[in-house]
Amino acid sequence: MRSSVIAVILAIYISSTGAFINPRISQFHNLKQSEARRTFATAAAEADTAQDFDLKEYLIRKGAAVEDALDKSLVVSCPQVKEVTESMRYSLMAGGKRIRPIMAIAACEMFGGSQDVAMPTAVAVEMIHTMSLVHDDLPAMDDDDLRRGVPTNHVVYGEDIAILAGDALLSTAFEHCARETKDVPAERVVEVLRRLGKSVGAVGLAGGQVMDLRCEGKDGVTIDDLKWIHTHKTAALLQVSVAAGAILGGATPEEVELVERYALDVGLAFQVADDILDITASTEDLGKTAGKDEDTDKTTYPKLIGLEASKVEAERLVADAVLSLSSFGDKAKPLLAIADYIIQRKN
Repeated sequence: MRSSVIAVILAIYISSTGAFINPRISQFHNLKQSEARRTFATAAAEADTAQDFDLKEYLIRKGAAVEDALDKSLVVSCPQVKEVTESMRYSLMAGGKRIRPIMAIAACEMFGGSQDVAMPTAVAVEMIHTMSLVHDDLPAMDDDDLRRGVPTNHVVYGEDIAILAGDALLSTAFEHCARETKDVPAERVVEVLRRLGKSVGAVGLAGGQVMDLRCEGKDGVTIDDLKWIHTHKTAALLQVSVAAGAILGGATPEEVELVERYALDVGLAFQVADDILDITASTEDLGKTAGKDEDTDKTTYPKLIGLEASKVEAERLVADAVLSLSSFGDKAKPLLAIADYIIQRKN
């Protein structure tokens, strides 16, 4: 993680000397040089606390538990629902990094909760995320035929079943969370359900997707427009993952706000990294069609501020995310390591 933070410190130093690539991409561009150095020295110190953390082992261990829970969450209950259930399972069990459910578990454990307490919410978050991918790939949306290295849901099952499978995944997410969450005060569960609903609604994933569609091929789209899109389309689900986990673990409202700030920056960094990978990675590495953003004239960070400036922006966002968790010490190691992983990943 040290290399990431050093890159950010270097970028801020360049900014303070007037040679920054694009001042729009840094909220620190108007800080005095000494203030910027102090701020990022703190970020570097916090990043160092996670250096001895084995993220690969953690992701494998937690990912295996998530996979098992996902597999058990969807079963064919009668012959009439066999096709739609198989369609739901096809996309839900198609692999993926499982970052969102793992972040929910990590946040819950950071505040003294357990994996078992967080798992129903973790499964719900992944169901919602999978729904968004199934719908995002439809011909009326991004019209993609490859996801996670396999044909997309509508290619296999048809558009009609894919739409309904996505709908069913969304509704099942809430049902599963409400039914399976045990040994947690009812008001916490209700708050988690409320936040899950908001994350996918008009001021969440759906609204961000609408804005994203409307900005394709449109002139005059600003960096603020792009940030709004990805705050709602991408970061909202990461925010609810950690916020829900924290709530289940017993976090205070102030602590929930801190992890939400962390997740907002991580979510935006995740999207910047996605935009970069769409340009720099192959279809084989991505597991989905490379170069699709350019083909559809989609508004992306590289399109607005350039590839190199986008890399700097991703580093800055991760440094901000690290700072948000500075008060939690070693308990935050998994989330700190995940923040760095977001921009180091290859797919």
